[in-house]
Amino acid sequence: MKLHFYGADRCVTGSCHCLEINGKRILVDCGLQQGRDEVSNAEFPFAANAIDCVLVTHAHIDHSGRIPMLIKQGFRGRILTTRLTADLLDIMLLDSAHIQEQDAEWKNRKGERSGAPRVEPLYTIEDASRVREFMTTCEYGEKIDLCEGVTVEFVDAGHLLGSASIIVDATEGGVTKRLVFSGDLGNVNQPIIRDPVHIHGADYVVMESTYGDRNHTEVWSYTDDLAAIIDKTIARGGNVIIPSFAVGRTQELLYFIREIKDAGLVKSNPDFPVYIDSPLAKKATTIFTGNLHGYLDEDALELVRDGTHMFNFTNLRMTETGEESKALNEEPTPKVIISASGMCDAGRIRHHLKHNLWRPECAVVFVGYQGEGTLGRTLLEGAKSVKLFGEEIAVNAEIVNFQGLSSHADRDHLISWIADFKEPKPQHVFVVHGDREVAPFFAQTVAGLGFTAHAPQYTEVYDLIADTVVQRGYLPERKVKSFTSGGAKSSAAYERLVAVGEMLMASIKRSKGRDNKSLARFADQLRQLLEKWEA
Repeated sequence: MKLHFYGADRCVTGSCHCLEINGKRILVDCGLQQGRDEVSNAEFPFAANAIDCVLVTHAHIDHSGRIPMLIKQGFRGRILTTRLTADLLDIMLLDSAHIQEQDAEWKNRKGERSGAPRVEPLYTIEDASRVREFMTTCEYGEKIDLCEGVTVEFVDAGHLLGSASIIVDATEGGVTKRLVFSGDLGNVNQPIIRDPVHIHGADYVVMESTYGDRNHTEVWSYTDDLAAIIDKTIARGGNVIIPSFAVGRTQELLYFIREIKDAGLVKSNPDFPVYIDSPLAKKATTIFTGNLHGYLDEDALELVRDGTHMFNFTNLRMTETGEESKALNEEPTPKVIISASGMCDAGRIRHHLKHNLWRPECAVVFVGYQGEGTLGRTLLEGAKSVKLFGEEIAVNAEIVNFQGLSSHADRDHLISWIADFKEPKPQHVFVVHGDREVAPFFAQTVAGLGFTAHAPQYTEVYDLIADTVVQRGYLPERKVKSFTSGGAKSSAAYERLVAVGEMLMASIKRSKGRDNKSLARFADQLRQLLEKWEA
């Protein structure tokens, strides 16, 4: 009985783990790496036809985006997930395939001029269309006999409609172990979906650590804060550009904007126009208004009972064609434009940034996590200009990091979730799905709670019966991706230094309220270190 780590190991995307038991190989997630590529998305570190089952925690592409490629390369097994995750995968994987085909076409057009060899997309729309052939769905709380010696149960992870943590009971050679894969754990008190379910015992836990080094900014009211940003931007004649994940985050934004309009919170134009410029978001919103029995929180259920449409209001428009999208940047009326992708790495959002970033009256509002190496992270880190479509664009617009809105649990809620594992207490906790510096940091935090914990490296193999590492993994070399020009690219060492600095600031903020003696000692030690370095 072995556990292999094939993705999201000391990085935030590309989730993929493999349980080897009784001669079977079971993948938990098969995600696409996004942002900075550290390993090739085009290659698996295993044979696709050797995989027997795939368990999918949720539909986000960094957890599901290579499933069509798995099928393309020979997988013929069973894919198991919740009903709503399957519905979302139907549209998200087709959209991802469309992007893969477009990217390949663009590279080939560019390569023709230089004589470069043609490239093939990771997978095609035809490959993505086949995923349903292998899909089996379940509901939360069902116990499923997956294969010899293995039963699984999906419980609500509170991250996205249909998202799940997965409980795996595995027996090999008369030894039974319970494994829990957290998936992405959701924030508490989110609109629409329920809070994450807490699980009370396991032998091994594989848990995410996206925000393992910090807490979310406390927000008194999402609607009030978002309304204030929209109001001041529209009052000065600018557009509010919101890069947003098409599935989940966009629907949350519509929920809040409906509340803003109902309360008349934008005084400069109470009926301001809102555009959803994402065909995928349009399709996803249809799913979010379908059969959601067993998935909604109480507030959302109350709206449904009252007949209120959660995501609809006056002056809301959804664009479909590329021509409609382009027209938004020619129409002078101040407006809100919500467009994908959420990290600005692809999609129509890049065109809206090109037309609005240079305008000081506009605002770009980030409402989700921005991975390392993405254009979104570059803008948040204060870039003065960026390159878009070969053109240098000055960053004059107001850049807003709307941190209160997150679908991920923060540090305190991650701690609360793992601390509930008591009967039995885990033999080991594997910390994944966190930045290179964050995952080990949070593993130390978990160890401080009395657990044995570490952050595995890529391709590590762990023997679950012997409770030991049998194959060491490695950290892939980071590839630097720059969206700025006019200066040298940051070195990996410098980026590491910046990341440690961010961890230091997070630690300083968490120290608020400690006794003055400890704070003074901390400050003195930091000053001595800085004086030594600058000498």
